Amino acid sequence: MKAPLKRSVLTLSLLSLCVGCAGTTTTTTTTESPAASPEATTAASPADSTASAPTISTDGDVIIASSLPMTGSSLGQTQTIVNSIQLALDEVNSTVCDGQMKVGFRTFDDATAAAGKWDPAQVTSNSNTIAADSKIVAVIGTFNSGAAKLAVPIFNPSNLLMVSPANTYPGLTKPGTGEKNEPDVYYPDGKRNFARVVPADDLQGVIAANWSKNLGAQKVYILDDQELYGKGIADVYDKTAKEIGLEIVGREGINAKASDYRALMNKIKDLEPDLIYFGGITQNNAGQLIKDMRNVGMTDVKFMGPDGIFEQALIDAAGQDAEGVYATFGGIPPKELTGKGKEWYDAYKAKFNSEPEPYAAYGYEAAQVVLAGINEVCEADRDAIRQAVMETKDFPGLLGTWSFDENGDTTSTTMSGNVVKDGKWTFAETLDVK
Repeated sequence: MKAPLKRSVLTLSLLSLCVGCAGTTTTTTTTESPAASPEATTAASPADSTASAPTISTDGDVIIASSLPMTGSSLGQTQTIVNSIQLALDEVNSTVCDGQMKVGFRTFDDATAAAGKWDPAQVTSNSNTIAADSKIVAVIGTFNSGAAKLAVPIFNPSNLLMVSPANTYPGLTKPGTGEKNEPDVYYPDGKRNFARVVPADDLQGVIAANWSKNLGAQKVYILDDQELYGKGIADVYDKTAKEIGLEIVGREGINAKASDYRALMNKIKDLEPDLIYFGGITQNNAGQLIKDMRNVGMTDVKFMGPDGIFEQALIDAAGQDAEGVYATFGGIPPKELTGKGKEWYDAYKAKFNSEPEPYAAYGYEAAQVVLAGINEVCEADRDAIRQAVMETKDFPGLLGTWSFDENGDTTSTTMSGNVVKDGKWTFAETLDVK
């Protein structure tokens, strides 16, 4: 077995002290869009469901690919992840192994304009294309846990590593936390090829339930968007809430394509909850849920969701009704980071002249750990890179030092609570797992 990533971590850490001093990687496109690098790309308004980002494609001895929803309202979030990956590459001039290996970068969009979000058929198509390209030695993605469920088993037979900056569904990695056949069903060859740098929902759901109680809630109605991520975190919230004495007055899954939810909200209103918890993502009509909750008169009822709604797109969708909405996040918002995290935040702001969305830090973290793995192996060897990254120990990350455990989960458990105040997401407090 290869030694843990210590030598390469130190190498990359020293290189990253020169934040932003390396030249920008030249970018071309594989679509008809004009050539664009991340710093030249302007993310379209999250409200525009047809908005999409140009494809980035740079060549090298080895290539890192990203697989994220770059069309629709997720673009505001995912563009900052791509920017952060590019920043990590720029810091080392897109080279590893003392400059002997060039690292290329290629982006894949797993969303479609028709869906307005990630699309299962697109995920499958992209994953097959990526797996067939022997130059691609690692993938940073996916953004949605349901997409990971499709991509990981496609990559597994070819030992292609995927490191996610955002997938939080526990069943992807942790035995006994999801369906009976999970997580083994995602690893047909028996080797783990998926890791994540963000804490999983079995921690976030617990955090959210305890925070709800600390905010004064006693009676809760639970909704979910019926997707893998949303239902999964709602299940954890439900179980924990009952264990700590919260009364669950009802629960159901929503139709994410409904034009309005007034009938549902009137039914919930009659049950007099203190808080509505929504397990789901912005793109599954979270904004309309909030609007209709306020429209039927539940102005004093709190609304809380997970990191799937912790983005500017939620505020854009709900408008002024988003004021006072709560969201948990598996980390600390970018502008609240200190130490190495603050160095990254300042470098991002200087390079892109914009605020990074919450998952941008994890895009950078994922890129850093993948580069460290390639730097240790110094060959276009998927299996060796997979093994090196999966054995990461004592990594000096943006949120402190962490390791991957035997399941590919980060040992970092730092989380935060956030609230919309004056039309912006505002850090409320650091939350601890109990």
